[in-house]
Amino acid sequence: MSDVASLLDRPVYTFPEVDRLLGLHSGTSRRWIDGYRRDGKQYPPVVREEPTGSEVVTWGEFVETRLLSEYRNTGVPMLRMRPAVDILRREFGRYPLARSKPFTDSRDLILMVQDESALDRRMRFVVVRTNQIVLSEEMARYFDHVSFDDHDAPTTVHPLGNDVPVTIDPLVRGGAPMINGVQTEVLATLRNGGDTVGDLARWYDLSEADVGSAIAYEKALAA
Repeated sequence: MSDVASLLDRPVYTFPEVDRLLGLHSGTSRRWIDGYRRDGKQYPPVVREEPTGSEVVTWGEFVETRLLSEYRNTGVPMLRMRPAVDILRREFGRYPLARSKPFTDSRDLILMVQDESALDRRMRFVVVRTNQIVLSEEMARYFDHVSFDDHDAPTTVHPLGNDVPVTIDPLVRGGAPMINGVQTEVLATLRNGGDTVGDLARWYDLSEADVGSAIAYEKALAA
């Protein structure tokens, strides 16, 4: 197995953990990743090619679900995303939404995806202008929040953007959100227990701004 496939296939989260980390309503990630049944009808997954029944979410599935959440926030129904994802999957294999190549190197494919899946303007992965690819707002935000290695594998998610040092790395502490090596949940718990931001910064060798970012991030997840 290649290093890229190994990282993307790495089991990291449960569905409730994905919902929490991405700020999704309970059960949303399960529906997107593994499909669901409603009123006697089976709805196929968006992320997985077929339902597997697995309760474990891989790193690749988590990163893809994060991108889907960006589109959902603009009002895009997941039912309309499936045809586009299917086309990308046929071309790039598993986890096409977790890679940058489909969106940065493939003008002809992107045009085919948009034409064949009948995506409306809200749902376009890119805008093609005078033979150039311009990332959509959702895709631009996605790339601002994800770091890739030289093999096009997503290695780190920056949930608050690349300019804030809160990171999610599947190889560190089981993918728990961290800030400069300290779990954000630990900092938020201690702050809620009465420790000051200054004390936490001193104890963990962080700046007060770092501690504040970690606490704000955890507060947003709990909202």
